[in-house]
Amino acid sequence: MNFRERIHWIFRMLVLAFILASVAFLSALTAMRLAIRGREVTMPDLAGMPATQAKQILQGRGVGMTVEDRIYSHYPVDSVVRQSPLPDMHLKVGQNAHVVLSLGQQQVSIPQLEQINVRAAQVELLRDGLQLGEVSSTYLPQTEADTVLQQDPAPGMTNASSAHVDLLVSLGPRPTAYVMPMLVGKAAGEAEAKLARAGLKIAKLTPVEVPGAEHGNVLEQSPAAGQRVDAGTTIELEVAQ
Repeated sequence: MNFRERIHWIFRMLVLAFILASVAFLSALTAMRLAIRGREVTMPDLAGMPATQAKQILQGRGVGMTVEDRIYSHYPVDSVVRQSPLPDMHLKVGQNAHVVLSLGQQQVSIPQLEQINVRAAQVELLRDGLQLGEVSSTYLPQTEADTVLQQDPAPGMTNASSAHVDLLVSLGPRPTAYVMPMLVGKAAGEAEAKLARAGLKIAKLTPVEVPGAEHGNVLEQSPAAGQRVDAGTTIELEVAQ
């Protein structure tokens, strides 16, 4: 075999090896896709189905069921109202489908909760078979802390979709605010006295060894000078040891 024939033979072997490698790669990729696809199931339509039946159907397909919420609806009590993933979408075996169950038709009107204490509001909700939803809060002058300012749904509503009632609750008057003074470089006793005059306290005092620093002087402060603070702010100082 001369040199040219040898070169052609090597080239043909390389082309053949490339083709075989490509076929093997595509076969492996196809097998992987089929394997992944084989571990997925198609979600059935669960709407209106009793929760126990829906759970059995899902378990038969290798997936679990998690109840995310319960809302009022025209479906019977404990029937599926909403689901995720939606019908005909795919879900991997071993994962959970998420459902919202029905509380049935609303039987009670939303009670009046505004201007009462949030704890009393919660008791009122539980007595009516309702639940406390999201609680937001805000400072408001001339109101006592924990007083309900607003509610959603509104009082007297009889067509609410959820058993949860969200509340806006007062934190009372806003605490007096101060501007954090510059304490770095001052003696720890002087810094503490300056804060005390504004009704502020040091929450944490950490001694730190710094060569050349004057003993007892403030090295670092948190919050930094100029920031807004009040009586509830956590103030930390590092002091030269």
